[in-house]
Amino acid sequence: MSSPAQFRSLETVLDSPRTAALHLTGSREGFTEARHFTHRTLDAWSLEHCADDAVMVVTELAANAVLHGLPHSTGAVVRLRLTLRRSHLMCAVTDPSDRLPVYPSTDDPLLEHGRGLHIVEALSEHWGWTRRRPAGKTVWAMLPTRTPL
Repeated sequence: MSSPAQFRSLETVLDSPRTAALHLTGSREGFTEARHFTHRTLDAWSLEHCADDAVMVVTELAANAVLHGLPHSTGAVVRLRLTLRRSHLMCAVTDPSDRLPVYPSTDDPLLEHGRGLHIVEALSEHWGWTRRRPAGKTVWAMLPTRTPL
């Protein structure tokens, strides 16, 4: 049985020297491609020191988008976009669903699901979501790009 959190790359787009995007749909290779895409992009931007946190954030945002944001119909797309700003890396995932992201409040550290946005919050300086018109949303996280001391 395949998981709804599986997707595949449709295309890679380099929008500018400071923005890169990857289009994703449901297949087994998608999370691996998203992680490799993030590593390659950060290497090109000389941000290797941000890679571990960025890959974790991208994985959690993409998993949430595919699991909760993709309708069961075929052809729906999730878009991963990385943007380099002056002192931050913006990781953004757009899906076609109008359902808002759910930040579960639980004190049970052994729960198998429901910790994704907690992880995103812990690793980022800021995170949030934006409605898309005519439908959908983008969930984003800003990670600092400062070199560790």
